[in-house]
Amino acid sequence: MPLIPLRGLSVFPSMVLHFDIGREKSIAALEKAMMINQTVFLVAQKDPDTDLPTIEDFYHVGTVAKIKQMLRLPGDNIRVLVEGICRGEMVDLLKEIPYFQAEVRAVWEQEYDDMSPRLEALMRSVLSSFEEYLNYSPKMSMDVYASVSGEDQPGRLADVITSHMDLKIDEKQAVLDAFDAEQRLELLSGYLMKEIEILHIENDINTKVKSQMNKSQREYYLREQMRAIQEELGQDEDIEDEIQEWLKQLKKLKLPKDTHEKVEKEIKRLQKIQSSSAEGGVIRTYVEWILSLPWNKVSKDDLDLKKARKILDEDHYGLEKVKERILEYLAVLKLVGNIKGPILCLVGPPGVGKTSIARSIARATNRKFVHMSLGGVRDEAEIRGHRRTYIGAIPGRVVSAVKEAGTSNPVFLFDEVDKIGNDFRGDPASALLEVLDPEQNKEFMDHYLEVPYDLSRVMFITTANTIDTIPRPLLDRMEVISVSGYTEEEKVKIAQRYLIPKKRREHGLDEKNLTITEPALRDLINYYTRESGVRNLEREVANICRKVARQVVEGRRRSSRITPANLEKFMGKKRYHYDKIEGVNEIGVTTGLAWTVVGGDTLFIETTVVPGSGKLVLTGQLGDVMQESAKAGISYIRAHAKALGVSEDFHKECDLHIHIPEGATPKDGPSAGVTMCTSVISALTGRAVRKEVAMTGEITLRGNVLPVGGIKEKVLAAHRAGIKKILLPRENEADIEEIPANVRKQLTFVLIDKVEDALAEALV
Repeated sequence: MPLIPLRGLSVFPSMVLHFDIGREKSIAALEKAMMINQTVFLVAQKDPDTDLPTIEDFYHVGTVAKIKQMLRLPGDNIRVLVEGICRGEMVDLLKEIPYFQAEVRAVWEQEYDDMSPRLEALMRSVLSSFEEYLNYSPKMSMDVYASVSGEDQPGRLADVITSHMDLKIDEKQAVLDAFDAEQRLELLSGYLMKEIEILHIENDINTKVKSQMNKSQREYYLREQMRAIQEELGQDEDIEDEIQEWLKQLKKLKLPKDTHEKVEKEIKRLQKIQSSSAEGGVIRTYVEWILSLPWNKVSKDDLDLKKARKILDEDHYGLEKVKERILEYLAVLKLVGNIKGPILCLVGPPGVGKTSIARSIARATNRKFVHMSLGGVRDEAEIRGHRRTYIGAIPGRVVSAVKEAGTSNPVFLFDEVDKIGNDFRGDPASALLEVLDPEQNKEFMDHYLEVPYDLSRVMFITTANTIDTIPRPLLDRMEVISVSGYTEEEKVKIAQRYLIPKKRREHGLDEKNLTITEPALRDLINYYTRESGVRNLEREVANICRKVARQVVEGRRRSSRITPANLEKFMGKKRYHYDKIEGVNEIGVTTGLAWTVVGGDTLFIETTVVPGSGKLVLTGQLGDVMQESAKAGISYIRAHAKALGVSEDFHKECDLHIHIPEGATPKDGPSAGVTMCTSVISALTGRAVRKEVAMTGEITLRGNVLPVGGIKEKVLAAHRAGIKKILLPRENEADIEEIPANVRKQLTFVLIDKVEDALAEALV
């Protein structure tokens, strides 16, 4: 009969299936079979890839099949429906061209009416195994079992099950080769056990893979959801990308090894923590703070001294000591290249420009400027920051200000260092010690950062109104520069150069609209302000500008010229009155000089002698030190009564009353000693005191005159009052140099060592 080799396919008896034929030999064999009895011998090829098989390329045991249907397909292919009849064994290949024709021995299946127990057991085992196989196999339905289980012949059962299984060609061929039913069932049982084990392993693998895929898909889905939510919130950065970016930034910063390791550890911790957790937020904020600090970023100093001097002169009139100190610092910096930042403490009354000096220093050195006001600061954490364990913890103001500056060498101003406080939250002044000490601030440890930060390149400047309330250890770390009050002359220059042009601009005026003459400016300074600085003067100039602006807007006057004659029209009545030396020389009235926080002032000390028993009455709100000075002067007069021309029993026969006018104002200090002593001697001797002479100095029991402070302010007050001659302690001679030259020229200075020297100059 005609023989057709099949590629990748085995046909079993009692099996109905269709397959496609395309090779010429196979089509010729099929056509021959259709012409005779429609039977054909089907065998499997050993290698499905062989296109032109020979007798060695196919198996010799196959299936004799009957052709049920034949259908021609496009492309010369034929689809055939066949039914297996019985096994067949090729005895001889008769011809190969034009088709294979073979002599075949038909092997019919043995029918069993009464089966042995072994055969029965084999059938049951195979059926049970096939059921298990179907349970594990994802490709087959359990419906197959119902059709197979009804088969009562062992040989046909084995064939049907084998035809349904997914076995290799050689394994199916082995079942086909087994003519004995028992042998066939044993072979099939082995194959089933092997396939079940493989399917079991596959199922385990598939379950794991599916589980992992489900997990991955779930994570992917959730991640996509999170990404969508972040995009809605404007947070579309992926955490992994962010961490990698942070690690790159950290590497660029080139931090010290310990710091680098600590920050890197914190960044890597963030990978293990859910970004939504509170701890994740704390770490994220911490890392962002660390990376945003200017660790090694410095602004290049401009060390041109001429330019620096020009800037300082542009911004401030006077203040020569401060300017000289800044220029000295810049000169050293230029020579050395790097010095530890000095800590300057500018001490002076309000309004003299201490804060603006600090800004000018930053501008002159081409550095960034940062500012922190210490007035009322009571919490140490303001300086050193909070521990990260606290909710909402942030670094201290020092580190925050350096970050704001963007460089690690800014000019840093601590304003009002004398007004710092302390309570149960710690002592900020003690925390400032570490910041301001050049030996310690190289490794300043902020509680929040927990890594050392170098503050040694920062130029610290502090300001204070007085050094009395600054803690001593803190004061010890600072270089104090006294910024004294401005003289009247300096105030005039400041007003003309800075204040009037500035206020005119702010109020929309120009020189045509408003001019203030110099005499009017002096009256404004003397009679409407009483201060060391120029803050009130600035307010009063602004007051005039507002009134002029109103006149311009209302169309009443386009320009105004302020003179002493019309100043009261703009400013109202005079608020302050300075003492003027008027009248004749009087007995017992001397002119003393006093220092106040708003400048110098003159004091008229009056002494009256009345009959009595030697009592001493002191009035005018005199402090303890001033009262002691008066008593020391009385004791000196008693000890030298004869030489001074005073009655030796004056302390028994009369009472002395010393009074200093303006009794509502408290007065204290030793500098009026010589003035009170001269006043008492004048009253006791009846000799008048020259009205154009003023004096200051502390007195001892031996009549020596000791030096006092505030000479510049006192002399300026005397000059304003019309004094012509000033008596100063000899040791204050150096202070005369500080007095403006134009004032010095109009005064006569007499240096005194003893009370007798003062009497010679003062008494008529």
